[in-house]
Amino acid sequence: MTPEALAFVVFVAGMLVLMGIGMNMALALVLTGAGMAWVMDFWDTQLLAQNLVAGVDSFPLLAVPFFILAGELMNSGGISRRIIDMAQAWVGHIRGGLGYVAIGAAVLMASMSGSALADTAALATILLPMMRQQGYPMATSAGLVASGGIIAPIIPPSMPFVIYGVTTNTSISALFISGIVPGLIMGVGLIFAWRYVLRDLSLPAGQPLPLRERLRATAKAFWALVMPIIIIGGMKTGIFTPTEAAVVAAFYALVVALFIHREMQVAELGGVLVRAAKTTAIVMFLCAGAQVASYMITLADLPSVLTGWLGPLVESPRLLMLVMMVTLVLIGTALDLTPTILIFAPVMLPIAVKAGIDPVYFGLMFVLNGAIGLITPPVGTVLNVVAGVGRLSLHQVIKGVNPFLVTYTAILALFVAFPQIVTAPVAWMR
Repeated sequence: MTPEALAFVVFVAGMLVLMGIGMNMALALVLTGAGMAWVMDFWDTQLLAQNLVAGVDSFPLLAVPFFILAGELMNSGGISRRIIDMAQAWVGHIRGGLGYVAIGAAVLMASMSGSALADTAALATILLPMMRQQGYPMATSAGLVASGGIIAPIIPPSMPFVIYGVTTNTSISALFISGIVPGLIMGVGLIFAWRYVLRDLSLPAGQPLPLRERLRATAKAFWALVMPIIIIGGMKTGIFTPTEAAVVAAFYALVVALFIHREMQVAELGGVLVRAAKTTAIVMFLCAGAQVASYMITLADLPSVLTGWLGPLVESPRLLMLVMMVTLVLIGTALDLTPTILIFAPVMLPIAVKAGIDPVYFGLMFVLNGAIGLITPPVGTVLNVVAGVGRLSLHQVIKGVNPFLVTYTAILALFVAFPQIVTAPVAWMR
């Protein structure tokens, strides 16, 4: 066996074993990277340290901590709650209304924080107790909230798009634009799936609120609704870059929380910063660990090996895309979104480009697939968040998420069959 082939075996077997024993993902990536270096006779502690630093030494990655901070400030400062209250005022009276509230709030919040975990935690904390109180089946409700939370990586501003853009040297602005229409389609897909689920449920319809009350709830959410306009408008007009947009989002959320809504005290800011710093540390350590593994994968010439395997499919872009998506669906069951991007995007993108696939379209599909992986067992990070917040077993949430998982898979297949759904709006909005 050649050193390169042995390195590949070490990587796959190492990741499976280390994840199987419950080791931290970032540490597992560093150790498998070190193992690959050893078998290829590239062992050099300085080289490993340099790659660890290189993994986080990137200006666009500065967006990550600020998007995480923006999400925390939104939750602590009452911005998330006001969005949910507004959605509740308009559609809460409809039969199964809280489900529609969850979908509407998920889409609106996705356009502000860019973090699936932050959005899901906020939605689950506020909506699941209300759903329990009104007799909604908790498994299905939790599944819907989890499915709504993963719209956040798709609609701009999106933290995974930033990580993907940095990793593959793809335009982050173009990736942001590419996510608008697919994100809205995901929301519409959830509405149809929820309506389908409602057939078997006996939920009472409520009384609609007077128009004055609805307008009052909308007025209270005004500052929250202005936020995506500022962010997307600022990037579109070139006032600030996607990286700077994250800072704008965090600063805006801070000003609104402290001085407009006044639901957060200056004394609480320390706790918010600590929570954001902890989440940031996890993501950044993942980026550092993945860089070590990615460097060794490049040395082992794995992209060329993969190109050799998929070479015959280069002549048929859609078939190649289909094979890649199926592969990523399987990977998504075991890996979180960020490590999937960091490890596999640099390997797969050159093959896609060789087949004539638009790199922005491929980036959108890659992140969408990875986002679906967040609600796919057994790893599904978002499922774990919902289960924890709703005090439900993971098995219940997995059962409840299935109808929405099928819907998202159908949407993914639709985008593979008709790439124009993604590429046409990007060309129009650029």
